[in-house]
Amino acid sequence: MTGIVREVTPEVDTGDVLAGAQFVDAFRVGIGATAVNAREACTRMVLHGPRWIDVLLRLRNILVTPFGLKTSGEGAPAPGGLIGLFPVLSETPERLVAGFDDFHLDFRLVVDLEGDAASRQVTSTTLVRTHNLLGRTYLALIMPFHKLVVRSMMGRIAEPAR
Repeated sequence: MTGIVREVTPEVDTGDVLAGAQFVDAFRVGIGATAVNAREACTRMVLHGPRWIDVLLRLRNILVTPFGLKTSGEGAPAPGGLIGLFPVLSETPERLVAGFDDFHLDFRLVVDLEGDAASRQVTSTTLVRTHNLLGRTYLALIMPFHKLVVRSMMGRIAEPAR
């Protein structure tokens, strides 16, 4: 079904993407014949999302700065550049892996494209591996927002490019 975002069982190999991940979830949306590759799908999710998500990210950056956590693309340059605040770690036309490692947790976003030209689907998988109490606390604090944010971001993929 085009445009409907639904939670699905994650299908990524966590050992290959983020060994030891303690949190993994996935959401899928049908995009019909919308012609995008994994980078374009991720870009539409991250950069063209609802404005209230931008406000939440700015608030997050303000709140975590005193704890020394990374904000908006800080850290080593990524092989594939940045999409929003997410360093691109690997990429093919059908799969993009973005994320970063921080002292409190490691995070990965995997965007997969599947299907034929007439009935394509995009799956977004989130993986998190925490390192300490701060990481576990941070994860617990953002969980109430996570599903809402991902669903809203994925709803933008099938829309025409802006």
